[in-house]
Amino acid sequence: MNARSPQRKDAVDAIIDQWAAVRPDLDTAAMEVFGRIHRLSRAMSDRAEKAYAPYGISRGEFDVLATLRRAGEPYTLSPRQLSATLMLTTGGMTGRLDKLERAGLLRRSPDPHDRRGLQVTLTEKGLNLIDEAVGAGLALQTEALSALNDEQAGQLADLLRELLAGVPESR
Repeated sequence: MNARSPQRKDAVDAIIDQWAAVRPDLDTAAMEVFGRIHRLSRAMSDRAEKAYAPYGISRGEFDVLATLRRAGEPYTLSPRQLSATLMLTTGGMTGRLDKLERAGLLRRSPDPHDRRGLQVTLTEKGLNLIDEAVGAGLALQTEALSALNDEQAGQLADLLRELLAGVPESR
């Protein structure tokens, strides 16, 4: 049993036990944390894809629509702002924008302040869809988080914030 927690064993514990058997000199504390973060992220990402599928969008397309929604009225950003927020190349962003525009969820138009630029705006259909989809995504996150009580969930959020702040590329 893992010395850190008397709780049930999981797949990461099995990996840690295997390393302990063949390399007892290794300190695997970081592997315990990041192995679980990785598995949790992958599992929740898969669940999010399934939650957004009924809306006809992928997780990446959800991210574009959600970014426009969070920008507030008039739900407009430049492709460059979207790319920077989502850490995507302009090529990757163009593909997403093309699909979402064909679906009538956003529109691209000339930027009135920069004749060389474009602006991307959420349509009414896109606004309605993202409001429903974000609710579906939050419901599955809330369900997963229900394994913890409110205090534990708050502590976890605080700890992850601190950990994330210590990783320079994530700031």
